[in-house]
Amino acid sequence: MSHEDFPTENPAVVTCGLPYANGDLHIGHLRTYVGGDIYSRALKRLGQETAFVSGSDMHGTPVAVNAEKEGVTPEEFALRHHETYQETFPKFDVEFDNYGHTHDETNTELTKEIVRTLEAEGYVYEKEIPIAYDPDADQWLPDRYVEGTCPYCGEHARGDECDEGCGRHLEPGEIEAPVSTITGNAAEYRDRSHRFFRVSELQEYLGEFLDRLEGTSNAQNQPREWVEGELQDWCITRDMDWGIDYPGENEDDLVLYVWVDAPIEYISSTKQYTERVGADVFDWEEAWREDGDVVHIIGRDIIQHHTVFWPAMLRATGYVEPRAVMASGFITLNGKGFSTSRNRAVWADEYLEEGFDPALIRYYLATNGGFQQDVDFSWEKFRDRVNNELVGTVGNFLYRSLLFAHREYEGTPDADLSEEVRDRIEGAIDDFAAGVNDYSVREVGNAVVRLAQFGNEYIQQHEPWKLDDGAEKRQVIRDCVQIAKAVAVLFEPVAPGKAELLWDDLNEDGTVHDVGVAAALDAPAASFDEPSELFDKIADERVEELNEKLESRVAATAEETESDESDDESEADVTDELEPLLEDRIGFEEFQELDLRVGEILDAEGIEGADKLAKLTVDIGVEERQIVAGIKQLHDLDDLPGKKVVVVANLEQAELFGVESNGMVLAAGEQADLLTTHDDAEPGTRVK
Repeated sequence: MSHEDFPTENPAVVTCGLPYANGDLHIGHLRTYVGGDIYSRALKRLGQETAFVSGSDMHGTPVAVNAEKEGVTPEEFALRHHETYQETFPKFDVEFDNYGHTHDETNTELTKEIVRTLEAEGYVYEKEIPIAYDPDADQWLPDRYVEGTCPYCGEHARGDECDEGCGRHLEPGEIEAPVSTITGNAAEYRDRSHRFFRVSELQEYLGEFLDRLEGTSNAQNQPREWVEGELQDWCITRDMDWGIDYPGENEDDLVLYVWVDAPIEYISSTKQYTERVGADVFDWEEAWREDGDVVHIIGRDIIQHHTVFWPAMLRATGYVEPRAVMASGFITLNGKGFSTSRNRAVWADEYLEEGFDPALIRYYLATNGGFQQDVDFSWEKFRDRVNNELVGTVGNFLYRSLLFAHREYEGTPDADLSEEVRDRIEGAIDDFAAGVNDYSVREVGNAVVRLAQFGNEYIQQHEPWKLDDGAEKRQVIRDCVQIAKAVAVLFEPVAPGKAELLWDDLNEDGTVHDVGVAAALDAPAASFDEPSELFDKIADERVEELNEKLESRVAATAEETESDESDDESEADVTDELEPLLEDRIGFEEFQELDLRVGEILDAEGIEGADKLAKLTVDIGVEERQIVAGIKQLHDLDDLPGKKVVVVANLEQAELFGVESNGMVLAAGEQADLLTTHDDAEPGTRVK
């Protein structure tokens, strides 16, 4: 691995986090896969030897649970989704060099080999630990088969992750007040022997690794809380039938934890690519065992796995560590989170069925904010980006300049490229390369749009339609055609299909997918036909229609859900949805011990790396307090300053996601409806 600027002499591997073979894809899922495809294509444009690989994550409890509900085997269930993903990704021009899955023979054998190496190197030990057990179902409860309370923040959590609170990975036996998801009954802890990976022995290495890790800042900073604290060893086995059996004798009753075999698929998929094309084209062993430049492109909810567990496993078994981890922000829909259960999503198939080209959503996802920032999707915002930038800037320049060139000269006029335009194209190439080396897919896309914007200004400034047919006119049009060719070359990673159409319009030889950035300055073809218009405007009426479809679908799903929930009851009561009142009562004196104060929010900002947590500065009259609240995805943080809230002022201080919290803001229900005051009570006023 090197830390030189790309392109390097080393083979590069670009991977995307494995899609979980458990449901349909929506455009929120596409962000990392589109980002990975753009980044790998951009590397190849720079001349970097690159393999772009991924695969479907087939194992784990959610697959087993949902397969059981459908009455099929987990393998049948997961393979069905895997095959769907294989068909869907190319429709969005996401073209992996290899796309495998974690249950295939290559990954199964390589996973067992790596685990045996961990054992041989002394990194695996056996220990008895408490495991949740459902006595009614007579079954051990791994991961998603158990729910309870997070021991770190007190929020509701599932067995392996505090998904509603602090986001921590949870080891077996950590979750408090465990409940079986099979029967809904309280579970009990029983001792059970499991295998552990000595991650703690690699703590010093992991700290040094994070110091040199490249990529997005959230991937570099978020895992320091674990690595610089008391790093716990990692339980790598589970009590399940579905998964890769732990290697060795008498281990049939244990399978490897899904996060052991899932990242190994990155290596397995690269190996399969080499087996298909030959080591002379791409050598997987050189990339993974010698000096490859490995770049992982993932969602930020799995940063810990890719920056702590995975590099520790690679280090312990002699593989190359990742050079970079790019962790994306989440996608919201009209300011709210996607909800697959409520059908509140723009599904991948739906997008295509509506007749939209993949280039439009690829451009939107790539350039609408930095990669690690949360991005909101709405049909209105989508329309505006398409109409103003793709149609109004890129498409407008390409069509008007090439149409003029065709009508006046039937192609490229005989003239040299001006120094001004040569310098501007070279600048765009530099910006493109800088985007790659800054791990910014946004800059890769914006570098091209800025070039097209320059082209519009250039042709407008020189007004060739007013010039006589002489050297100056030929010079201007030659420059414009060259800019158009540069756009084709540099826009290929973001909009590969449209770039190929433009390449054909320019009557260039071969395919744009095979050329490097230097081709942006190669002389254009002498002749070409009338160009096509690459992008079409989206009408306002179309947006209204799409919004109506979305709203009616969500409403219909809600009605279905309500109907299903009331099938077993003759009368539905709204109180059925509310938690029952606590039978144990407290005295008035105990209540008086709660110091409830009116507070005014002065500032609110999201906590880096925490999906749901926000840091609030609250004026409670006698002082200002810093309070952490789980409201990040439920409120527009910019609207909160000035809002009155009720604060528990004498709550013990706590630390959530590395941020101190001194108090609690009260809120009601799953939507965190903040409790406020009717009249203008001053901050610090006691609530009685």
